[in-house]
Amino acid sequence: MTIAKSDETATSPALIEEDFEDFWEPPPPPTDLIFDDGEPLESNRHRIAMNVLIRSLQEGYGERDDFYTGGNMFIYFSREQAKNRDFRGPDFFAVLNVDGSRERQGWVIWEEEGRYPDVIVELTSPSTARTDKVRKKAIYERTFRTPDYFIYDPFDANSLQGWHLGADQRYHSLERNERGWLWCETLGYWLGTWEGTIDRETAIWARFYDPEGNLIPLPEEAAQEQAAAAQEQAAAAQEQAAAAQEQAAAAQEQAAAAQEQAAAAQEQAAAAQEQLNATQQALEAERQRSQRLAARLREMGIEL
Repeated sequence: MTIAKSDETATSPALIEEDFEDFWEPPPPPTDLIFDDGEPLESNRHRIAMNVLIRSLQEGYGERDDFYTGGNMFIYFSREQAKNRDFRGPDFFAVLNVDGSRERQGWVIWEEEGRYPDVIVELTSPSTARTDKVRKKAIYERTFRTPDYFIYDPFDANSLQGWHLGADQRYHSLERNERGWLWCETLGYWLGTWEGTIDRETAIWARFYDPEGNLIPLPEEAAQEQAAAAQEQAAAAQEQAAAAQEQAAAAQEQAAAAQEQAAAAQEQAAAAQEQLNATQQALEAERQRSQRLAARLREMGIEL
């Protein structure tokens, strides 16, 4: 689903050599790590955007407990970096095939069996764009070896960019599909944009989509969809019940009509029987009268 091209803007070794001088040195576990830098996100919209990515991935992966996703958390990966406190965590990251049920204050590489994030999204801004595109991108590429890295400015709908780590262990730019989305191979989702209101703020947000292009909902959106589906089912059930009642009423009317017809038929049969009885009685009376008359005539010597 992805078309990757060589990233012509990859940071040159000269620009990042100093940053990586000690990153791969095996660190002893520090005991004084700080997990809160006390700095807020760039804006309230950035905060919402971070939570949207975290919560939608949690919703999309459902009951799975083999992944961890977090945001604006420190990621400790070297002794020097831990000592200098010079690196703030990504706005969004996800790690697959780990124990996702365990609570964490931050992501400490040497406590996670050397696992680095598999996906990172930085919610950039004009003041952080260079850091996100140069220094952080170089760290994620050369130290973290993070397979998929994206940046997006929640105030700029056209700012979505992404890179995938190729076989040469270098980042290659991802090309957008016809909708402007980027394929995240690691998660099996598209990362695209969606316009709407979340937490009372209307914006164009970075959102995940499944391979078929369906929006991965937030928990409250999923609940609303389920409620709407339940309402539709209830309405359909009510319609079916009303139709059944109408059918029952029609059947009752038909039964009543049949009973009326049967009663009328019985009345007609009774009337016919009465007529028949009356006719038979009249015939019998006439026969008896004729017999009496014939007897009297014979007595009188008159033969018929």
